[in-house]
Amino acid sequence: MTTEIEQRKSDHINVVLNTDVRSRKSTGLEKVIFEHVALPELNFEKIDLTCTFLNYALNAPFLVSSMTGGLGIAKHINETIAEVCQDQRISFAVGSQRIALENNQNDGLNKHIRRLAPSIPILANIGAGQLNFLNNSGSLFRLIEMIEADALIIHLNPLQEVLQSSGDRDWSEILKQIEISARSIDVPIIVKEVGFGISGRVAQQLWNVGIKIIDVAGSGGTSWAAVEAARAPNFLQQNVAETFRDWGIPTAESIKMIHELNCGMMIIASGGLRTGLEAAQALRLGASIAGFAAQLLPAAIEGTSSLTNAILKLILELKITAFCTGSASISELKKARLI
Repeated sequence: MTTEIEQRKSDHINVVLNTDVRSRKSTGLEKVIFEHVALPELNFEKIDLTCTFLNYALNAPFLVSSMTGGLGIAKHINETIAEVCQDQRISFAVGSQRIALENNQNDGLNKHIRRLAPSIPILANIGAGQLNFLNNSGSLFRLIEMIEADALIIHLNPLQEVLQSSGDRDWSEILKQIEISARSIDVPIIVKEVGFGISGRVAQQLWNVGIKIIDVAGSGGTSWAAVEAARAPNFLQQNVAETFRDWGIPTAESIKMIHELNCGMMIIASGGLRTGLEAAQALRLGASIAGFAAQLLPAAIEGTSSLTNAILKLILELKITAFCTGSASISELKKARLI
């Protein structure tokens, strides 16, 4: 089973890198149009993009989000991301730790990651389908201890799982397992989708069981239905998966629904974000952190220089958006006037 999962994770990286698997539906962020301020009355160099996340001071409200949980190249990817995120003082989430947990081959998902990134938030990651076993065995703590994580991401991917030949199809009582997890560990739990969005109704259910942070991971970016279609073992599964390529809640709509709950939920915006401008649009809708994944994967594979340049581009684009909306800080950008 572990070998099969390893192959699946490897397939995922290869497909995302070499195949067009984006949703044909947009994120909806293009509808957020800032009013241009021709007289910003600001010194561009003094614009402050800093924020606080999980008690860390960050240089920008960015998260390099979960990309890979496989072996082999995953070690290089995770170490590169950790080094660059530490250097740029932004947060970092590892991919699924399932393989590392099941066969004790952490392949880079160990405390070396924390040594590379001692002063930024590092987020552990596991699929919701594994929670029953983890809660019953007490293994949930190992995910945190393995990389000295500051929080745990539990990712929701029911559509992706049901499209896989041997995916996790029993999703009964997952909410109960999330609640048990939230009560069991002493770091925050972040619940995220993988690219199909989280509705306001589901966010409220999660809030009710103790979840305070949600990563919407909405549609408009990588479609994991399209990924599964690309690696399907037969014509039937390929066609069924392709049917759901554009499934999901657009990222902008998911942010908006959760923000309008007014319950205090912290929102991480991910799902198709490509630029610092789109990060600004997501922040204006109510997000606190903007997450990037597939957008940065090629640069992460190329190495630290390429990834650094990609992140500096995002930071510069966010800063220019702040400047041209007359916003001296992230808090002001969140209130910038819209058309």
